[in-house]
Amino acid sequence: MRIRTPVVDYRKLRPGNLNTDEFRHVKLAAYWPIFGLVFFFQEKFYQVGQYFPVHCGLDDIIPFCEYFVVPYLLWFAYMVGMHLYTLLYDTEAFKRLMKFIMIGYTATLLIYFVFPTCQELRPVEYTRYNIFTAIANMCYNVDTNTNVCPSLHVVGSMGVMFTALSIKRFQTPGWRLAFKLATFVICVSTLFMRQHSVIDVVSAAVLSIPVYFIVFKTNLLSRRKGGSDAEPES
Repeated sequence: MRIRTPVVDYRKLRPGNLNTDEFRHVKLAAYWPIFGLVFFFQEKFYQVGQYFPVHCGLDDIIPFCEYFVVPYLLWFAYMVGMHLYTLLYDTEAFKRLMKFIMIGYTATLLIYFVFPTCQELRPVEYTRYNIFTAIANMCYNVDTNTNVCPSLHVVGSMGVMFTALSIKRFQTPGWRLAFKLATFVICVSTLFMRQHSVIDVVSAAVLSIPVYFIVFKTNLLSRRKGGSDAEPES
């Protein structure tokens, strides 16, 4: 049985060799703490005169369903999993993923500064109580109902899907369907969790389209020449 090994030996990673060709891509991960600090500032300290509620007619016919808290939270594993996989086994795909995140999330943060939004969709009370409603309630307590349009959940999920579809290992029909379904279910979960309006989801999907062309089109063309997702011999 062939065991895949990482394309980069991260045991050799040192602060002094981050500028080498072997490890330069690791610096892209520094975007995440920067994003976290900016988002935390927006949520906790940035003074907003008025938040604009996001709502459309479709929101009124989507019920709260606590079971969707499962795919909603699996988004974190979806994101972390693809970051770790590409970091270990396909550094070119990792670069594409990080560039998508950097452009898409930065654009979203700028939109939050210019046009601060909120949603008023969360249930006032639950019709039933179980472990899923308890977890959903904890999510509400941790995550505010502000800065919602476009949805970061959706932008991130789209980035993972686009990255997966650009990797040779995931080109089989089964893998392609799995990533598309996972992305769809995660996006829908934000609606049934009443964390986002349909407008938030659609605007995030629309934002993701130009980011996809900026990040992936040229890389996909070059990938056809040389290929990616290298699998070194173990």
